[in-house]
Amino acid sequence: MVARTDVTPAPPLPALLDAWSALLATTPLAPSAVRGVGLGVPDAIEHEPPVWDGVAIRPPIMDRFGVPAFLDNEVNAAAIGEHRAHPGVDDLLFVKLSTGIGAGLIAGGRIQRGALGAAGEIGHVPVQAGNGTLCRCGNIGCVEAIAGGAALLARSPAADLPGLAALAEAGDPDAVALVRDAGRHIGEVIATAVNILNPATVVLGGDLTAAYDPLIAGVREIVYRRATALATRRLRIEPSRLGETAGLLGCAAMVLDHILTPEAVDAP
Repeated sequence: MVARTDVTPAPPLPALLDAWSALLATTPLAPSAVRGVGLGVPDAIEHEPPVWDGVAIRPPIMDRFGVPAFLDNEVNAAAIGEHRAHPGVDDLLFVKLSTGIGAGLIAGGRIQRGALGAAGEIGHVPVQAGNGTLCRCGNIGCVEAIAGGAALLARSPAADLPGLAALAEAGDPDAVALVRDAGRHIGEVIATAVNILNPATVVLGGDLTAAYDPLIAGVREIVYRRATALATRRLRIEPSRLGETAGLLGCAAMVLDHILTPEAVDAP
C-alpha cells in the first residue's frame, strides 16, 4: 500500500511490544521458546535493511525478545500465507479488497517485492471509469479511488464494508449493483496483471469479499474478456482460503523459512 499519513510505526511500537510480552506471559511457553518474530504492516517496506516510514523497527523488536525479526507489507504477508494454503501453486496473485486495494505476488514460489519493496500497488493503476477522480495517492483515476472501500461506502448507506457486504449478500439491489460494478473495475486491473504475470491462481481477500457472488461475477466478467486466452486457459479466481488469518500464517512462514535454513539449524 502507499504511505498512509494516519499510520506510523513510532507511536504504537512500544505498546505493541508490551502487548506481545503480555500475551506470551499467558501461554505455557517459556520466553526461550520464541524463535523469531513476524510482523505485517499497512505500508510499503523498504528492504535491506527493512524500514517502515523511515523507521528501522527490527532493532527494538530484537532487543525485546532476543530473536530475529521479520517484517513485510501486510498484503505480502497474506500472499505468503495463501501460498502455503495452495500447495502446488507457485505462481499466485493475492488481491486484498478492503479500505484500500493492494496485491501480493508469488512467482516461482517466492514473494516478489520489487526493487524497493513497492511491488503490488495495483490500487493505484488508473482505470477507464476513473474520470478524473482524485486518489489519496495524489494521482487521478486510480481503481482504489472508485472501487476501494472508502469510495464504495461514500455511495452506500452502509456504515462499513462488512455492512455493505451483508446488504449485497442479502440481495439488496443497490448494494449488489455497487459491488458488482466495483468487481468490474477491479477486474480491469487484474486482467492487466494476468496478462503481464500469468499467475495460475488469483486469490481475492479482504472485507469486500464477504459479498463474494456479485464481486466475483464482476471480476470474472472483465478478466476473461480482456486477458489473453492463453493466460486464462487454466486460471483460477477464488476466495481466500485463510480469511483474516492469512497474514498471521504468512508472518509465521517468514520466521520458519529463516529458522529452518541449513545455516540457522547448524548455528550453535
